[in-house]
Amino acid sequence: MYKKRRFLTAALCLAMLMSGTVSRAQQAQDSVIISLDEAIKIALDESSTIKIAEANITKAGYAKKGSYAALYPNISANGSYQRTLKKQVMAMDFQGQSMEIAVGKWNNMNAGVSASMPLVNAQLWESLKLSALNVELAVEQARSSKVSMVSQVKQSFYAVLIAQYIYDVYKQVYDNAATNYAQIEKKYNAGKVSEYEYLRAKVNVKNAEPNVYSALASIDLAIWQLKAVMGLDLNTKIGVSGDLSNFEEEMLGFDVNDSLNLENNTTLIQLGLQERQVETTIKMTKRQYIPSLAASFSYSYMAMGDDFDMKWNPYSVVGVTLSIPIFDGLSKRYNIRQNEATRDVIRMNMEDTERQLRIAHKGYMNQIATYIENYHAAESTLEMAQKSYDIAAKMYELGKATLTELNDAQLALVQSQLTMSQAIYNFKVTMSQLEELQGLEH
Repeated sequence: MYKKRRFLTAALCLAMLMSGTVSRAQQAQDSVIISLDEAIKIALDESSTIKIAEANITKAGYAKKGSYAALYPNISANGSYQRTLKKQVMAMDFQGQSMEIAVGKWNNMNAGVSASMPLVNAQLWESLKLSALNVELAVEQARSSKVSMVSQVKQSFYAVLIAQYIYDVYKQVYDNAATNYAQIEKKYNAGKVSEYEYLRAKVNVKNAEPNVYSALASIDLAIWQLKAVMGLDLNTKIGVSGDLSNFEEEMLGFDVNDSLNLENNTTLIQLGLQERQVETTIKMTKRQYIPSLAASFSYSYMAMGDDFDMKWNPYSVVGVTLSIPIFDGLSKRYNIRQNEATRDVIRMNMEDTERQLRIAHKGYMNQIATYIENYHAAESTLEMAQKSYDIAAKMYELGKATLTELNDAQLALVQSQLTMSQAIYNFKVTMSQLEELQGLEH
């Protein structure tokens, strides 16, 4: 009876674990499987961050078009009506007699059109260049959001792959422990092994279970993180395709001595655009010293009368207005000095940013070199560890090795497998960070 209860306990543990495995398999079957490229495409389509960046581009585009409107004539129509409540009285002397005469009409009406247009306005022309730079900056900021989004999606995608691989490794460990336990239990029931050996095998099964459950939870969390980055509803069922081993060749063929190309780095590009904006602002302020010339035109009809039976008389003028700045309390000069100081600060920021980027690049390259060395070290021991485990398992089956020796061989095998996969994962994560640093979108 006692033996039967122990067998049922072991079977229950195995059923619990297998239920989790079936649940994961069923979930994968019900999920939409996506590749890395598909995940990036969905993120760029669904992410609110990208949508906001694109809206800012549209906004800057409208602002640019609005600034060009200042080059065209400004035409307006106007009309007015005035009712005289009390006429103005003029007093004069006529042949030695004082006279008072009421002047004006009870009704006064006016209607017409007017137009104005800048002919020479250097400040306006520079402001148009500034509007164009605002659009360029908005576009680059949107590209920066895309670069960052792609990097986040890649890192989240790789996190799912490493979580799945770790689950597979720990599941294999559990399967081996469960198989050993089943064999030892039969031997124990037949009196061929000690109770210590039997209990040790049972403990190995129990110790393997938490790692499997933890790996399952890590997969779920990694997928949730991926869905959040992609902008998907968290209830959407998705899975990922691919395997970390697919990137093995890329890692081994990577040249850690590659030079850094900052031509597309979005931070430096944005700082460069900001510098150009300040330069344009300085030029625009200096253009305020230049006289401006504007043309104007007005055509109107006027009518006056004591009743509404009036005669309309046309009136029109055309002219030019010349404005020459003379003195403004040195406000333009101080504005120029202020913008020049801002430009100098931006240039210093660019130098410091480039320096920090080169340091980061050097750090990434050193990390990648370390990951490659770790991979080679684990690879050189993996084959031996696998062979050692196979021999230990066979010897244990024949009763020529202890369970401790078998566990040690399995531990060495698991460590080699996890080290290799971790090296590839770290390489791909660092590569995504390196691509973001260089401003690459894919």
